[in-house]
Amino acid sequence: MVAFGKKLKERRIEEWKGYYINYKLMKKKVKRYAQQIKEGTLDRRHVLKDFSIMLDNQIEKIVLFMLEQQGLLASRIAKLGERHDTLQQQPDISQIIELREAYRQVGRDLLKLLFFVEINAIGLRKILKKFDKRFGYRFTDYYVKTRANHPYSQLQQVFKHVGVGAVVGAVSRNLHELQDRQGSYLSIYDQPSLPLQDPVVDSIKAAVDRLTHSTNFLSFLGQHALILQEEFPTPVEEQADDQRYHFNSLLLNLANTFLYMVNTYIIVPTADDYSLSLGAAATVCGVVIGAMAVAQVFSSVYFSAWSNKSYFKPLVFSSIVLFAGNVLYAMAYDLNSIWVLLIGRLLCGFGSARAVNRRYISDCVPLRIRMQASAGFVSASALGMACGPAIAGLLQVDFKIYMLTFNQNTLPGWVMAVAWLLYLVWLCISFKEPVRDDEETPVEPNRGKAENDTLEKGLQKPLLIASENNNEDEDDDLDESEEAGDESRRPATSIGSAYRLLTPSVKVQLLIYFMLKYAMEILLSESSVVTTYYFGWSTSSVAIFLASLGLTVLPVNILVGSYISNMFEDRQILLASEILVFIGIVLSFNVIIPYTAAQYVVSGLIMFVSAEVLEGVNLSLLSRVMSSRLSRGTYNGGLLSTEAGTLARVVADGTITLAGYLGDSKLLNVTLLPSLVICITSIVATCYTYNSLY
Repeated sequence: MVAFGKKLKERRIEEWKGYYINYKLMKKKVKRYAQQIKEGTLDRRHVLKDFSIMLDNQIEKIVLFMLEQQGLLASRIAKLGERHDTLQQQPDISQIIELREAYRQVGRDLLKLLFFVEINAIGLRKILKKFDKRFGYRFTDYYVKTRANHPYSQLQQVFKHVGVGAVVGAVSRNLHELQDRQGSYLSIYDQPSLPLQDPVVDSIKAAVDRLTHSTNFLSFLGQHALILQEEFPTPVEEQADDQRYHFNSLLLNLANTFLYMVNTYIIVPTADDYSLSLGAAATVCGVVIGAMAVAQVFSSVYFSAWSNKSYFKPLVFSSIVLFAGNVLYAMAYDLNSIWVLLIGRLLCGFGSARAVNRRYISDCVPLRIRMQASAGFVSASALGMACGPAIAGLLQVDFKIYMLTFNQNTLPGWVMAVAWLLYLVWLCISFKEPVRDDEETPVEPNRGKAENDTLEKGLQKPLLIASENNNEDEDDDLDESEEAGDESRRPATSIGSAYRLLTPSVKVQLLIYFMLKYAMEILLSESSVVTTYYFGWSTSSVAIFLASLGLTVLPVNILVGSYISNMFEDRQILLASEILVFIGIVLSFNVIIPYTAAQYVVSGLIMFVSAEVLEGVNLSLLSRVMSSRLSRGTYNGGLLSTEAGTLARVVADGTITLAGYLGDSKLLNVTLLPSLVICITSIVATCYTYNSLY
């Protein structure tokens, strides 16, 4: 990764160079302070005061320049307004076109100003992180708390930017009025549902939204998808991948995500009955359900590598393999073979194209809608998770056609086989393979991608984040050694090299992800066996229970993304969610006789909902602390998180099958015990890691 100081020098606007944060000077100051404290020539309190004054001066310089530029933009708009008034009296097509372009140029200059603010925000964040790291003092917390709401502090002025809103409004309104109105007398205020479609205005609005909102529902869901992106901004207009983007292709990727999640969970309510009908124990359902996850461990890697060359071919292969796997799953009943059943589920796992779905959104969806697409990915997964068991609950029939049996055990396979066949036809008709960058010229595509990724991630971060990423530690080391070679920018080339890029905090986040996926898989996969043994539930009852759990995903994410995350720090939500998962696990144990359905449902709901909250917050933090070298290439951050979650599911399903040898009466407690141990471990690791970092 290129050092921040070098990036700042390369990408700053030359005529504004005197108004950027003096990162190099402040870095030298931090080194000098450390040396003077070590020699005993300087008092720590003097250091804090001196550094605070320096920061105040730097921020004031930035804010005053921003206000000056806003004034210049306002003056230009006022002059353009006079021309606009004249044209309304005496319309002239050529002058109208010229005036529209002049307004767009004001918008482009405003976008440059927003990039200027972001670069300085990143620099400030990094120097605060460097200071905390060097002195082991939480100076960031002190500085933010004392300046955030003080009437004389300039810190929050950067984010109030009333002037920016006024400029955006003026540019938008005038461009709207200069459009061909076709005889309409309505203004922009009379048609709020018909916003102006102009790429410059869209870019500005997106930049302002990301600068002002630290989190919201869409960004929360988008980070839930863990579609990692690079950070650094450039003063260029957004270069959205319009030539690469195709709406139907995006829709097909989201449909693939939805169908795969339906395919995963549609068998859960009946897997134990199916195993019994083939002469195996009911708890073999753990292996049946987990076989798909086992195959996904490997399929994620080759699909991620395949997506470097194509998106269409992996999706076609995925559909064919999933069709074949579901047919084998359905035919296992008439063939009376548990092995055919397992092979069918393995094939379904080998058809998991979620790595391709993530990659398509990351690489081919324009930045202005990428967050919505990421949220759509998560929503499609959640909807599929809810629909799978619900569909299974509706398939309560039993009949034969020739030699084929159609009942609650086989119909999930037949239904999904037909669904994948129809999807394959739709895919071949509607998918458009995106145009790819020339592999012979890697420098410009990387730079262009960094510019695009900036619009998605850079301004989305608040000016000061208490849980700023350890990724900056890597930047700090490079700053000090002034190393910025090509090697530091290359993506990971193997699982091993990707693992070596993981910092302790990232490893803790992956441990948390493993824990929550393990706990959720235990709850979902053994639900049919446990509820049948303790409560005598039918397949329909199990399906309703599982579908109800799945339907909580989106409401919970709305609550957390829109409200809770604005009231508390992510670290606080993370720890609280882990504790609630722990409580849910403890309440699930069968220590009170008789074991009631109310206890099972309430404890399961607490565990599942808490795990959902934990997953969203955990992946949000993970997207910040993971190295940007893991934002691209085959072995990316999305692949690592997928592998961690998939391994958790494999281990959980294996645990259910092994615990089944002890009998159904002991299954619940035996499978919950590892969940409890892993949960306690993750809580301890979280407390230790964040206490040491912050």
